[in-house]
Amino acid sequence: MLLACRQRQWGSTGGFVELHITRWKRYGHDRLYANLPDGTAVGWADVRTGDITILRAECRDGVIAVLTKHLQSLAGPVPPDRAPEARARPKLPPLTPADDLAVNPPGQSLRDHLDESGPGLMERVVSRLLRRPSEWDRWRKGLAGERRVGAELNRLGRHGWRVLHSIPLANKVDIDHLLIGPGGVFNINTKHHHKRAVWVGDDSVKVDHGKPAPYVRKSRAEAKRVTRVLERYCDFPVPVEPVLVFVGVTELKVVATQLDVRVYLERQVSALAPLSGALTAAQVEQVYSVARHRQVWAQA
Repeated sequence: MLLACRQRQWGSTGGFVELHITRWKRYGHDRLYANLPDGTAVGWADVRTGDITILRAECRDGVIAVLTKHLQSLAGPVPPDRAPEARARPKLPPLTPADDLAVNPPGQSLRDHLDESGPGLMERVVSRLLRRPSEWDRWRKGLAGERRVGAELNRLGRHGWRVLHSIPLANKVDIDHLLIGPGGVFNINTKHHHKRAVWVGDDSVKVDHGKPAPYVRKSRAEAKRVTRVLERYCDFPVPVEPVLVFVGVTELKVVATQLDVRVYLERQVSALAPLSGALTAAQVEQVYSVARHRQVWAQA
């Protein structure tokens, strides 16, 4: 299988490069490699799990598209003796207004938390007069950050994307934003660090050279969680990528080896708009109809 992938960082012409797919089976592994014409591997997929690893960031979108299509073709028809089990997907009850997450504005979970447990008026006034930071300052900053990123994501609707905000999970946690479109599904975490310098490594993030925070590792884990939930109800692979979006920072540095989590400033999320090749229009609508149902996430 071949797929044109734009060459962005190497070569002088900025033209297109064909990706060649080869299958590799050894030592208990079964992988599909996406290679440049000279044989250089730019990414690979685990045939059993469907996980895709990017080796060249500049060709990320083409690698994901071609490997996803090849994985789908390998799935082939379901054997007769396994057909009933394979088609036995759980059915969701009819969507009611109370269960429809599409109505959630950005930051809804944080807003609810502040309304239910936040400080009263007098406590807020005293904290401001004494210039004493409180736990609730962090929640308010998070709310502002999610609203700003949510506004940027909502603009992608004109490009065929669907977006959900504040998806509640079990144990009182939530997904900040879920973007669903022709380029796949993107699990987006928003981090508001006003006037701070941020460094993003392979597994952690440092703010103003402080203690490492596990943002990257948690983003990967959350994306896998989303994949499991959506594929439980969809009869096709649902590629989910983790994304970290930083709001209000003065500097953002990302190490060159950080390839499997996308990292953006708030206004850079528009870079997701032209991505395509992962889901058809019908699949986008099916994933969206599943993801917007509150009961899908109740036990996630």
